[in-house]
Amino acid sequence: MESCPSIKNILLLDSEGKRVAVKYYSDDWPTNSTKEAFEKAVFIKTQKTNARTEAEIAMFENNIVVYKFAQDLHFFVTGGEDENELILASVLQGFFDAVGILLRGNVEKKEALENLDLILLCLDEIIDGGIILETDANVIAGKVASHSIDSNAPLSEQTISQALATAREHLARSLLK
Repeated sequence: MESCPSIKNILLLDSEGKRVAVKYYSDDWPTNSTKEAFEKAVFIKTQKTNARTEAEIAMFENNIVVYKFAQDLHFFVTGGEDENELILASVLQGFFDAVGILLRGNVEKKEALENLDLILLCLDEIIDGGIILETDANVIAGKVASHSIDSNAPLSEQTISQALATAREHLARSLLK
């Protein structure tokens, strides 16, 4: 029986192989230590390649890993060994381009950490439970941007930074009265 393509994880690591933003959609790595070991091993295997202009593909522990680098950030998308590399590459490119749009072309670790809420929202717009929802960077960035603009949304639907900004605004208003 044919199944729809699925993603096992999406990783965004810095130039030293440390986590910036990661999402796992598979039980292949049940503990945090196994996840960190996988991230370190993938980083070590790919760090000597030059995946700056186009995505590269590697087999690693019976998984297909598609990856691309920008400045001091390393983007990875992992799928099973029977997944289509082109689909994995389109997910990677969508994530890569959406992050570029959201960070206004300044794709580097410092900017990524300052806008971590947008990157995590971006991951949620691309993949849900391992199932690919969207790969068009403009659509992804548009949805993420629309989430981050609505300050009248209930606190439960806001990101942490939005909720803090809203609380700060309300506090400032109450102090000025």
